[in-house]
Amino acid sequence: MGAREHRRATQSLKPVGVRVDARVSGRLLRRYKRFLADIETEAGEKLTVHCPDPGSMQGCAVPGAPVRCSTSDNPKRKLRHTLEMIRSGPIWIGVNTGRANHVVARTLEAGTLRELSGYRNHEREVVAVPGSRLDFRLTDHPEDPRVAWIEVKSVTFADRGTALFPDSVTLRGRKHVETLMRLRRGGARAALVYLVQRADCTRVAPADGIDPEYADTLRRAAKSGVEIFALGARVTGRAIRVERRLSVVL
Repeated sequence: MGAREHRRATQSLKPVGVRVDARVSGRLLRRYKRFLADIETEAGEKLTVHCPDPGSMQGCAVPGAPVRCSTSDNPKRKLRHTLEMIRSGPIWIGVNTGRANHVVARTLEAGTLRELSGYRNHEREVVAVPGSRLDFRLTDHPEDPRVAWIEVKSVTFADRGTALFPDSVTLRGRKHVETLMRLRRGGARAALVYLVQRADCTRVAPADGIDPEYADTLRRAAKSGVEIFALGARVTGRAIRVERRLSVVL
């Protein structure tokens, strides 16, 4: 099947985002056991930090790459520091997938995604169908009585200006897309929002070579009426800011 442009042009947006306090800087030694990484700080201290990205981090987890981490004083945490971003050439890549929902929440509140604006009630982490929870449920629109369900995906992998999702096989991600299709068939609005946490991409596409089943499911979802959006964010040591809408190629 040939690729087609789902959103045609990159569009600049008024920046909106969240602050990030990532003061610990150093270099990556290794990422292992999925949620752990070893780093060496600029002062020469070696630390084991929490790695919040459950994917393969293909193209990101390069030993020796500059990193920045946040710090928590929560005594219940086993690891004080969280890996927030990794530098690749001239850009920072945000690898804390948990921040994606916060960033998208701010864009929804600001009305940045005009197609999803106007809803007066925003709920987060809501059970959509038994066994499947989605990131947002929007209700109480003055002109549209339908509920709008939204799932957010953080994207870090890219190839020559195209952000690709996923970076590893994701059964959970495919289940989310199938849930969105089910909700759309039931009469609700259903949307998928890709947040690209790097500033060097102009479009988003499914990673057919990594997870062809996810790619096929995504294309079927688009045909069934699931809305697909992509936002491009600039990551710095102090913030993650959405600056552009990106095209989606299916």
